[in-house]
Amino acid sequence: MAVDVQHALDEIKRGCEELLIEAELVEKLKSGRPLRIKAGFDPTAPDLHLGHTVLLNKMRQFQDLGHQVIFLIGDFTGLIGDPTGKNATRPPLTREQIADNAKTYADQVFKILKPEQTEVRFNSEWMEALGAAGMLKLAASHTVARMLERDDFSKRFKGNQPIAIHEFLYPLMQGYDSVALKADVELGGTDQKFNLLMGRELQKQHAQAPQVVLMMPLLEGLDGANKMSKSLANYIGIDEAPNDIFGKVMSISDELMWRWYQLLSFRPLAEIAELKLAVAGGRNPRDVKVMLAQELVARFHCQADAEAALADFEARFQRGAIPDDVPEVNLTLDGDVVGIVQLLKLAGLTTSTSEAMRMIEQGGVKADGEKVSDKGLQLAKGQSVVLQVGKRKFAKVSLN
Repeated sequence: MAVDVQHALDEIKRGCEELLIEAELVEKLKSGRPLRIKAGFDPTAPDLHLGHTVLLNKMRQFQDLGHQVIFLIGDFTGLIGDPTGKNATRPPLTREQIADNAKTYADQVFKILKPEQTEVRFNSEWMEALGAAGMLKLAASHTVARMLERDDFSKRFKGNQPIAIHEFLYPLMQGYDSVALKADVELGGTDQKFNLLMGRELQKQHAQAPQVVLMMPLLEGLDGANKMSKSLANYIGIDEAPNDIFGKVMSISDELMWRWYQLLSFRPLAEIAELKLAVAGGRNPRDVKVMLAQELVARFHCQADAEAALADFEARFQRGAIPDDVPEVNLTLDGDVVGIVQLLKLAGLTTSTSEAMRMIEQGGVKADGEKVSDKGLQLAKGQSVVLQVGKRKFAKVSLN
């Protein structure tokens, strides 16, 4: 495999938060052989949103460079429950729940990954074969003191919060996955650093070349501040309808748009840099945001759907006859989300929440040109939306 090492390195480092160790990666790339790129996925959340795709995008970039990726489903470790980033353990899943969740992954991930360069593996393949004796040997490879170096364990220990002994096995098992798969590179989020480095240590103990660790940042959601999360209602699911994906992308701030371009777009870095210069020179950022929205819709649906979503988006605004001089309202929220009923009152578009509910029931409320029928609709901090009540009341509301 002929390799332009500098080009490959530039693509691999795109959007990367931390790379350990770069010199080792350069040597692996110089070998010219296809590298084995591993990323593990939790079987508890098979309904993927854009935040999950940051790692998948990086895996696809490795594939485009000629490498083999391993999409690892942690069905065995899912029986334990990973406490990463939490103050308590996650509830373990049953085998039936894990099997059901795993079935939904393939249809979603192959919207991004190339099937012919992808191994889908389950870590129960080698973990069940390891047995009790093998697990005890694995547990003997590290001390409790070393485990307490992991940030979330340390905080819980200092806070006199319980840590179950089996939780110490999770990072060891994730590290052993790298041994079993002979991984050259492991990808993960910044919150997985301890576990990722564990793989390097265990590979050394098993006389393997240690894997390179590449950590990607956590993607900010629609609010531009918090990690994309369903619980915060600031996410875009990759299985959402084309019009919904398009409209949500168009609602993000201009500043967040560039962050999403870096982590979600497959456009060349040079092209993105040119777009930034164009916007700085006076080009409407809305045009550039449309390009991102269409790219994401086309990836998870098709190009025809992307074109239709754009046409629908523009038609909705034209039908809504939104005036050019819409008053702007900046609201500071107490929490991360606000309900549409409360928002209409806060924006001065209705005199009370009861009037807001009545207007929604009568079909007299629109958000970004689309009729609102759900009185439970929530909007997240960081979003911007044009609200309309009746035929004449408008406000462009920014949530801070």
